Amino acid sequence: MAGDLSAKLSQKTNVFGLKLWVLICVGVGILFVLILFMLSLWLISRKKLKMLATLDKLHSTVSIPSDSKEIKEVKVDRVLPSSGGGVILAITDTTGEGEPEKVLVRVGVSRKGSLSGDRRSSRGQSKELVEHQSLLQGQEVNRIPHSGFSVEEDEGRRCTPEDGSSHLVASSGELASEDAHFGWGHWFTLRDLQIATNGFSKSNVLGEGGYGIVYKGRLANGTMVAVKSLLNNMGQAEREFRVEVEAIGRVRHKNLVRFLGYCMEGTHRMLVYEYVDNGNLEQWLHNSSSCFTWENRMRVIIGTAKALAYLHEALEPKVVHRDIKSSNILIDSHWNAKVSDFGLAKLLGTGKSHVTTRVMGTFGYVAPEYASTGLLNERSDVYSFGVLLLETITGRDPVDYARPAGEVNLVDWLKVMVGNRRSEEVVDPNLNEKPSPRVLKRVLLIALRCVDPESEKRPKMGHVVHMLESEDFPYRDARALLSS
Repeated sequence: MAGDLSAKLSQKTNVFGLKLWVLICVGVGILFVLILFMLSLWLISRKKLKMLATLDKLHSTVSIPSDSKEIKEVKVDRVLPSSGGGVILAITDTTGEGEPEKVLVRVGVSRKGSLSGDRRSSRGQSKELVEHQSLLQGQEVNRIPHSGFSVEEDEGRRCTPEDGSSHLVASSGELASEDAHFGWGHWFTLRDLQIATNGFSKSNVLGEGGYGIVYKGRLANGTMVAVKSLLNNMGQAEREFRVEVEAIGRVRHKNLVRFLGYCMEGTHRMLVYEYVDNGNLEQWLHNSSSCFTWENRMRVIIGTAKALAYLHEALEPKVVHRDIKSSNILIDSHWNAKVSDFGLAKLLGTGKSHVTTRVMGTFGYVAPEYASTGLLNERSDVYSFGVLLLETITGRDPVDYARPAGEVNLVDWLKVMVGNRRSEEVVDPNLNEKPSPRVLKRVLLIALRCVDPESEKRPKMGHVVHMLESEDFPYRDARALLSS
């Protein structure tokens, strides 16, 4: 029987005259190769999927605070032609709190480019004060020019560009047109920024908070940038993205962090800024650095004051920053201040003394009238600047519960110390060279005027700049300030 099997296997076949056993071996070999090929394809595809999942996880779930934000669908009601290029979308925005709002948004197209810039650094998390929100309904929409673009706002809450050279994109669902881009700044793809930040690596994180995460990045041309990735829960990322681009997208000032571009893909909302290379004011004040001299501190303070004066007095509508604090004041290598983080900014149009809005900001810096009523105007920024100035003089946090009861609140403690003629004792002990008594008194009085509890008595930021730069600032009795 074995001989018959051997004879059959040894028989020649019609396939090139090959013996049967040779054909069987060839068939088995081909089958084995096919199996190996399919297995390799499966492994490669699995590796790619795993890599993409890792990148997505890094981007969306790296140490995110609980108040992250979600992009919600915006219904497009109608499309109107636009003489400035693109179209105007009439949309119903349901991402906010309360009743849906009607918003007009112009959609246009611009081209992607590569940029140069520096860094934005941020440290610590801000504490948001949310006491109440007053939503105004049934108001007429005001259209106000803003340095080459216009703003359509419902009592300070909704804004859209108006001129033909700059356009604001509206999204419908997962972004109605992902080819639509803002007309100012450069548009980056998600892939561009993934590569720039090494896949949104933890090692590239500069800072994080309730707004999202800021990454250090390097563009393809070697330029360093700071990429701010907004968290996407509850529509807040969409609102902050819109506000920040509108507030700073077209403004230019040497003491404002330079806005370079943005990314809008799916639910991703990212902002790209210059990379400022010398940390921020909070780091310099609270890391016991003896090289942060009085002259350098005043240079940073005056630069910050000039930036706020520009936002309040040189623009129409004026921009209220709403979150002035030491971690939002970036510093370059020449000790120039760069005011950053416009995610909470509000636009205040002509003829409006204030806007009513939800109370947000950082504990210790928020003006008392804003915290108690929700009425916001530029005087709220003046108060925050006054606290910032006191923090810079003393090296103390605005609120520090580790200190004795009478020293917890910086503003209250300063008033007591100045009232008791102990001004020289409040200076930061880390300063090797103290300011002269005359200079110290002048700066303290400016700060106390800024934190006056009566908002109408606070000076405008342009006047603050003048007082800080003037050696002839008139001294007057501080008792009126201290008694309030």
